[in-house]
Amino acid sequence: MTPLLIAHLALIAFVFFMLLNSAAIMVYVERKVAALMQQRLGPYRVGPKGLLQPLADIVKLMFKEELRPRAADTLLFALAPIIAATCAFAAFAVVPFGADTTFFGLIPEGMRLQVADVNVAILIVFAIGSMSVYGIVLAGWSSNSKYSLLGGLRSSAQMISYELSYGLALAGVLVVANSLSLTDIVNAQSGGWRLFGVPILPRWFVFLQPVGFLIYMTAGIAETNRAPFDFPEAEQELVAGYHTEYSSMTFAMFFMAEYINMVTVSAVATDLFLGGWHGPFLPESLGWIWFLIKVAAILFFYVWMRWTLPRYRYDQLMQFGWKILLPLAVVNLLVTAAAVLYFGL
Repeated sequence: MTPLLIAHLALIAFVFFMLLNSAAIMVYVERKVAALMQQRLGPYRVGPKGLLQPLADIVKLMFKEELRPRAADTLLFALAPIIAATCAFAAFAVVPFGADTTFFGLIPEGMRLQVADVNVAILIVFAIGSMSVYGIVLAGWSSNSKYSLLGGLRSSAQMISYELSYGLALAGVLVVANSLSLTDIVNAQSGGWRLFGVPILPRWFVFLQPVGFLIYMTAGIAETNRAPFDFPEAEQELVAGYHTEYSSMTFAMFFMAEYINMVTVSAVATDLFLGGWHGPFLPESLGWIWFLIKVAAILFFYVWMRWTLPRYRYDQLMQFGWKILLPLAVVNLLVTAAAVLYFGL
């Protein structure tokens, strides 16, 4: 095998490994942040400062008995968590997280830190993200449980309501960048805006699309079924929603898929609105550090929202999606298109 092929396979394995670990890291971070916000200690018994608590949870789930309701559809019941986890991993494949690198001269030519460089990456993220809801809907239907079924139905309705706003928020950035490639969009945000020759702001699209960024983040929270939009689970109403009947590692797969989807939404937001790996004080070869910092900041926002805002009523969620978010996204896209035509942004 050529050095370039070996490097690419190593990159694929590295991304897969880091996404696996991101779920465990986010569980620990969420517990600790929640504890700090509620003046508690959080996990502290397993390992120093509770750092090994996620590992203990994984071991516990591995040794739990795998249960399945007698009336459940065997094939679909087993297939649902696999679909959810597969879509979560696949969506990140087209997300670039660093500039071209030769890995300190180990390979003869530069290779981008991206599993698959596709010129329509936005469409792939959008399509795979839409497919992930099938795992939730199938889990709810195949369990033959009223709580699970209600969770699956809520998830499908929520996806339809917020997918439109999600797509229109992305469209505003595409109009400004004039490309469907995430790499091209990131490169369009290099440098900065200057006033009298003095740099004043980085050339991030969040400054051109502040409304689009807010719509994207709101729809992204709803897409990943996180509070205050976690209606497919809604413990107080539906026990655990679509995964009520799941246990052991099948339950863990749904849990893992949720956190990996959070990472993917945060990574795409970083590339679309926050300049990707571009940032001050560091050479472009170390731009992945800036990328990680920005993704971490958005993930902290996810956790902060969960422990700050109360859950909406279901009818309020639908009204907010159709009567507020969607019209706002349409207006934002029209204003963006007009500005690009008039000012030539």
